[in-house]
Amino acid sequence: MYATEIAERVRRGELDPLDAARAALARVERFDADVRAFLRLNPNLEEEAEGVRRALREGAELPLAGVPVAVKDNLNTRGLATTCASRVLENYLPPYDATAVARLRAAGALVLGKTNLDEFAMGSSTEHSAFGPTRNPWDLERAPGGSSGGSAAAVGAGMVPVALGSDTGGSVRQPAAFTGTLGFKPTYGRISRYGLVAFASSLDQVGTFARSVDDLARVSAVLMGPDPRDATTVPAPAPALEPDDARGRGLTVGLVRETLEEGNTPGVATAVEHFRHVLEAEGVRFIEVSLPSLRYALATYYLVATAEASSNLARYDGVHYGVRASTADVVELMKETRERGFGPEVKRRILMGTFALSSGYYDAYYGRALKVRRRIANEFARTFGEVDVLLTPTTPTPAFPLGSRLDDPLAMYLSDVDTVAVNLAGLPALSLPAGFEEGLPVAVQLIAPALEEARLFDLARLFEQATEAAYFQLAPLE
Repeated sequence: MYATEIAERVRRGELDPLDAARAALARVERFDADVRAFLRLNPNLEEEAEGVRRALREGAELPLAGVPVAVKDNLNTRGLATTCASRVLENYLPPYDATAVARLRAAGALVLGKTNLDEFAMGSSTEHSAFGPTRNPWDLERAPGGSSGGSAAAVGAGMVPVALGSDTGGSVRQPAAFTGTLGFKPTYGRISRYGLVAFASSLDQVGTFARSVDDLARVSAVLMGPDPRDATTVPAPAPALEPDDARGRGLTVGLVRETLEEGNTPGVATAVEHFRHVLEAEGVRFIEVSLPSLRYALATYYLVATAEASSNLARYDGVHYGVRASTADVVELMKETRERGFGPEVKRRILMGTFALSSGYYDAYYGRALKVRRRIANEFARTFGEVDVLLTPTTPTPAFPLGSRLDDPLAMYLSDVDTVAVNLAGLPALSLPAGFEEGLPVAVQLIAPALEEARLFDLARLFEQATEAAYFQLAPLE
């Protein structure tokens, strides 16, 4: 069942708040030994379901009543371990919920469990996890994308109808593309980052996964809105995300030339053209636009993100919390703790970021990257003077085989080539499945101006209805 159906049936009394969670657990038991989307399940579901029953008796609305939700394991969950898929935090038990998790629970959702990810959200395949890789439910020999691969796989396999992830450079949208799900990243500041373990603070965002536009809109709307605990949240009420077909048909969409010229597999190129033809028939206008600075986005992203990661991960020193090495010398304590606690990809990015910030190199690397970041954001702003929404592929290829890019970091980083610029500019974007290539899903990405998330949902809903959701399918695990 979809989240919207579950919530309405629970609110009408046709389902108990625990029924959908029990069905989800049965599917986890059946399939997750192979997929490995979850790191741990929530042992307190009965207690949380009783809270939903009580709230409904008292007349609460609860837009997500009884909906089982998976949560990426870099979002704090009170009383349920949050590890970031790292040995450094393998025993960390948060004393509070992230704001996004608290809002889910306040809306009646049940946190089914915590999902796997690339360690500290640093990766594009969910292979850089201290607890083993997640597998793509469409093909168990392929990666589900990353870093939110566990959440994407859980939704793609039908274990849960919706899930939370985080998106620093594409970590919701890229795994959504690989697993045939919808993935949404809002404007920077629309959803609170309080309780999200930091990777790169100026880029990190909480995002959402679902298998229908209505479900994606409902769960995303619950999460949005200002938060006094996060000074970077936008001081504006959450937008109305219920799709409006008439409004969608009046939009102009820009096809971004630089993302279509080369590097895309045939299935991805076909999906972009198919999306265009479907929406042109619905009355949407398309024109070609150019953003020349996109060619610098990947390099800029990996300077900004690694520099911020170097700063943020300095707190894992073996003194305050997390894994601690047994040595009396404080310098050796920090060195040994980080050597034992961090995996190779996290170490690589810390070293890259530390170098970019070091004396004599700061202006040449990090300082210059900030200037290019502003240039990219300005180009987006100018282009949105001509069009309402931009269209690109989400990824240049379908899901790649597990292990095929582990020894080639550059090839791994290139899987985010179409997504990182959106984070640099702080814009909202949505990935939706739009075709198949050799039996694997491929997707397109819609990008809107800041605070104009509703446009993305309008166009996604038009496509979903016009194609009768032909591409919004569960992975064939049966």
